[in-house]
Amino acid sequence: MSAHTARVQRPRTVGAGDLLRLGVFGLRTRPGRVVLSALGIAIGIAAMIAVVGISSSSKAALDQVLDALGTNVLTVTKAQGFGDVPPLPSTAVESALRQSDVRDAAGVGEAEDGRVYRNPFVPAAETKGIGVMTVWGDVPTVLGGSLAAGRWVDPSPDAPAQAVLGAVAAQNLGIDGLRPDTQVWIGGQWVQVVGVLAPLQLAEDLDNQVFVPQALATTLGFDGHPTAVYTRVDPERVADARDVLANAISPDHPQDVGVTRPSDALAAKNATDDSFTGLLVGIGGVALLVGGIGVANTMVITVLERRAEVGVRRALGARRRNIRDQFLVESLLLSFLGGVAGVVIGLGVTITFALAQGWPVAIPLWAVGGGLAATVVIGGVSGLYPAARAARIPPTSALAAV
Repeated sequence: MSAHTARVQRPRTVGAGDLLRLGVFGLRTRPGRVVLSALGIAIGIAAMIAVVGISSSSKAALDQVLDALGTNVLTVTKAQGFGDVPPLPSTAVESALRQSDVRDAAGVGEAEDGRVYRNPFVPAAETKGIGVMTVWGDVPTVLGGSLAAGRWVDPSPDAPAQAVLGAVAAQNLGIDGLRPDTQVWIGGQWVQVVGVLAPLQLAEDLDNQVFVPQALATTLGFDGHPTAVYTRVDPERVADARDVLANAISPDHPQDVGVTRPSDALAAKNATDDSFTGLLVGIGGVALLVGGIGVANTMVITVLERRAEVGVRRALGARRRNIRDQFLVESLLLSFLGGVAGVVIGLGVTITFALAQGWPVAIPLWAVGGGLAATVVIGGVSGLYPAARAARIPPTSALAAV
């Protein structure tokens, strides 16, 4: 073989850096279409992250409330069921306090004939659902509540007439502050208001009640039996205390006593919120799928518009796999850009909403990582067909479009 014989050169291998530059160049030539296609991906990712982030922030806020209030509060009432269930014994609060697992206890009892009005000129039928209750002990302290103004009612049986308003009761009576002359009309007499409660998270049914001493309640139909006893027990022995309380309060008929934990209701509400979160994440997934279809459509149109470019590159020695890889990289880049934009939007929405609600910001890392991973997968799947179609274009057919 002659020394001057031309050497046959192998086609140059296209490296990852070359493919990336080609992909970026392909997207830069069509900025408008790239933005619209990436927007579809961004909306889906933003929806998923915002839904998960807002739900997680809400759950974190609820956890803070439960930590502050405590999950060791047990409520004792008469058992719910068929037939005539007797009321709790009048000694229920004292019996609860004698138990070693009980740290504190307080109770309330209903005054069935109690009616509360802002003044004696209000029609008798306009009670606005406000009830009257008497008390044993410091109810707001046991329930992890607080007073918005004033002090708690004197719980001694012979205390003078006075009243503490629940948060909702104060609103319904039109009382927005506590002044020395604040009074309400109860049982045909003026009663001095000494305090207003803040909303009780663990006993919302008490928010529309007015609390009075037992001496006044007795004149309003109070029968001497507590309606509910609230106990704060040893956090490590909640289950044991629940089993003991019914027997301690009513040794002869423990089946007539019901013991519940108010925080369970809050936990159930949170579980309900989680189910809605799953639904909304599914909707975000659908939006993400629609965005992927938009990417696939954009890439198919791009292939059709660039047939001449494909033909020239094939004529210059580019292999089918080079063409396929170029268009696949463009699809991946397009989806990745949409994913990054969606993550930024989703984080912004979550942070803004959580701060506006006064919640801690809690965004799971798996949501951010999973969102970006989803964009890569969708970008790859969306780009497979357009990339394969571009690679199959015959050079002669492509060059005919030049």
